[in-house]
Amino acid sequence: MLNTTSETVAESSYRRIRADIIFGRLAPAQKLKLESLKETYETSVSTLREILNRLSSEGLVVAEGQRGFEVSPVSATDLREIAALRLLLETHALEQSFEYGDVEWEARLVSAHYKLSRMERVMATGDTGQAEDWKRYDWEFHQALISACGSKLLMEMHSVVFDKYLRYQMVALSYRGEIAAKEHQQLLDAALRRDQQMAKQVLTVHIEDGVEHALARNALR
Repeated sequence: MLNTTSETVAESSYRRIRADIIFGRLAPAQKLKLESLKETYETSVSTLREILNRLSSEGLVVAEGQRGFEVSPVSATDLREIAALRLLLETHALEQSFEYGDVEWEARLVSAHYKLSRMERVMATGDTGQAEDWKRYDWEFHQALISACGSKLLMEMHSVVFDKYLRYQMVALSYRGEIAAKEHQQLLDAALRRDQQMAKQVLTVHIEDGVEHALARNALR
């Protein structure tokens, strides 16, 4: 059994590598050479193998048997499947959250939207230097939207799927501008009114159009 320090180092390295995959710093289909990763992430080869196997189980890394590991490739088919699963999970969680959400939930949602909308204004200027912050705040807003659903498991499953969806958005650097910002505002307004039907309609368009926009950028093979 690992001691506490080793567990902390391993978990830190896991989170760093996972974030680097999601935000595109480790590119799709990139070979993950253990000796190189050892220097970059300052951890042992044995720990790296454990981390990469863990990420393989999450679908972010492909284990190639004796040939090692590589970042999972991207494809239009995979993106569509991920988006469909995200919509299924988020729609269900949204319904529950609208039913059970209280004033604290509303406050979380308004706060998350405020940060996201500020970053969307930055992105609208053409400045992509803060793209990671933009997507982080996007994640926080959608998590806040469903945070009153009452199911920790549902939240965790949604987070995993959202991260995979987010990776595609970062690979394509797909920002739809004012349209996406307007949809986020509509989701906020619908949530505060507890208008489930409107929120589900907006969310469906938001996700499906996000997929088509990413595909139109020809960034996926």
